[in-house]
Formats: sequence, C-alpha cells, structure tokens
Amino acid sequence: MFEFDLTALFLAGLLGGGHCLGMCGGVVTAFSMQLPPGPRWRYLLGFNLGRLLGYMLVGAIVGGLGSLATLLSLQSLKMVLYVLAQLLLIVMGLYVAGWSRLLARIEKIGVPVWRRVQPLMRRLLPIRNWPQSVAVGIFWGWLPCGLVYTASLSALASASPVKGAAILLLFGIGTLPNLLLIGAASGWLLGWLRQLWVRRASGVLLIAIGTARLIQIAL
Repeated sequence: MFEFDLTALFLAGLLGGGHCLGMCGGVVTAFSMQLPPGPRWRYLLGFNLGRLLGYMLVGAIVGGLGSLATLLSLQSLKMVLYVLAQLLLIVMGLYVAGWSRLLARIEKIGVPVWRRVQPLMRRLLPIRNWPQSVAVGIFWGWLPCGLVYTASLSALASASPVKGAAILLLFGIGTLPNLLLIGAASGWLLGWLRQLWVRRASGVLLIAIGTARLIQIAL
C-alpha cells in the first residue's frame, strides 16, 4: 500500500501541472522578478529545494500525528483517512479537467495557516542570496493547495513521520518539472498546459488513480 501511495502521489504532482500553473505560477513569477543579478536557475532551484523541504516537514508532522492513531489502536480511523485521501484525489482530477470547482472551496481551509506564514516569508523578500531563496521556498511549501491536502491525508494515514515525509517528498518531486519550466518562463509549456485535452487527460488519470485505489481497498 505504501509503495502504491508513493507512485500515486508522484503522478498526482506530475499530472497536476495545470493546477500548479494556476496556484504557483504567479508566485514563481513574483519571485523571479525580485532576484539579484546573475543566473536565475540557481535561485529557482533554491526555491524548489526549499519547497520540497517544506513539504517534507508537513509530511513528517502529519505522519507523526497519524502515528497516534496506531498507538491508540484506531485502525478504522487510519482507513477513513486513507479513503478521504483517495476521494480528494478524485476531486482534484475533476478540478484539473474543468468539471468541478469543489477543490477551490476545499483549499480555503488552509487560508488561516497561510495568513500566518505569508508575513514571515515576506520578510525574506527581496531575495539577496541563495540560502535566502531556500528559506523562502520552505515557507512556499505551506501555500494552500488541494494537491498538498491530498498528499497530506495520505501522509496522515501512513501513521509514520518517515513515511509521511517520503510521501510529500515524492509528491513534490512530481511537481518539479512543471514549476521549474514555469520559472524558466517556458511559453511552450504554458501553452501546452492550457490546452483542454491536456487538462482533461490529466484529470481523467487522477480520477482513475483515486478510483482504482478505492476499489483495491474495497476488495
């Protein structure tokens, strides 16, 4: 089950490129406009390295909280969390395909946390050096995002800080190709991600992943 989670969450991050464009494209552009002179790729890598570290921290925290369910022998709670993670993945697929806006409402759940994190991140702007870009990326990892919520629920159900961190790490690695190319201002990528058939195909694949997992649990 854990191995499947890693694969599924990696694919969710990779296939959610259209959502990443909407959620993080503006953030990447804003960061890029405030970079000091020199090669931008170093700072883009720094942002994304920090983002992966931020995701791993989230995964370790929620995985640790999930471990309490194991200590209290609440196996049924772990299963409920896992089912919710798959349902949220299906909702994500519907959103990416353009068939539902439910995810946008779900993402508002994390807004209060982001309001506390965002001022801390702003203190690090404008970027003056590479370590600072990594620190900004760590805060960026707490941006409210339905994909992150899906991965976090899986991490919570894993009931392990180590597995939780691994789940969020694999998810984050899946998002790297999209965000690195967006940061490089790849007009071809942006146009490709906006194509209806790409969004529909990605959404269907995400729905299929979540549905297949639910069927596997039922069997």
